[in-house]
Amino acid sequence: MRSLNRLAVSFRPILAVGAAILVPISLYLIFFYAPMERVMGPVQKIFYYHVPSAIVSFLAFFLVMVGSTMYLLTRKRNWDLLAGVSAELGVVFCAIVLITGPLWARPTWGVYWTWDVRLTTTLLMWLMYVGYLMLKVSAKESPKRASISAIYGIFCFANVPIVHFSVRYFRSIHPHLFKMESVGKPALSPAMSQTFFFCMVTITVLFGWVLLERLALAETEEEIELIREHVRQRVDDDGLL
Repeated sequence: MRSLNRLAVSFRPILAVGAAILVPISLYLIFFYAPMERVMGPVQKIFYYHVPSAIVSFLAFFLVMVGSTMYLLTRKRNWDLLAGVSAELGVVFCAIVLITGPLWARPTWGVYWTWDVRLTTTLLMWLMYVGYLMLKVSAKESPKRASISAIYGIFCFANVPIVHFSVRYFRSIHPHLFKMESVGKPALSPAMSQTFFFCMVTITVLFGWVLLERLALAETEEEIELIREHVRQRVDDDGLL
């Protein structure tokens, strides 16, 4: 269980400092450097955190799949912890997407929500991973519970590509990002593109820092639970209960 702690100790301070520097810079770029979109106005600036949060949620759910697969192959508890922690953060970032999306949609589409294929599949993805977290906490920690959670975690990832490609292969009113408006003319101005990619790096670094913090906490929680279990066993063996 020490391997994840060593990783956290090595990179956590670097990512923490990076996040502390990048977040205020990204806010400056959003509100003072990137130009105002001529049609949507200020509400378009939600895009700079809405889309990176969606991409990072995909990354988190990919890590759930990787952790779940590796746990089934190796039966090492570290991989199960990685899958669980990644699912927690993926649900948080996906919730940010589901909150910021309607805030953008109301002044743009005239409604907070429509059962568009992208919105519907994203909501379904969020619910599936909420179910994954409920499965992990609904039963006592055991290899069987971890195996069932891992299988379900792999199954959940099947919806992620559907969400990603939904606007390409299904009729959707959701904007198709970076689609060329005309030959040789990008949908985003250079300043908008630069701001977006900077925000993408910012959210990714923030995700990495929180992931390592949560992994370290999960390992500590597990060690405490092992100590409690050992104490309970000693008490039972001594006949004090």
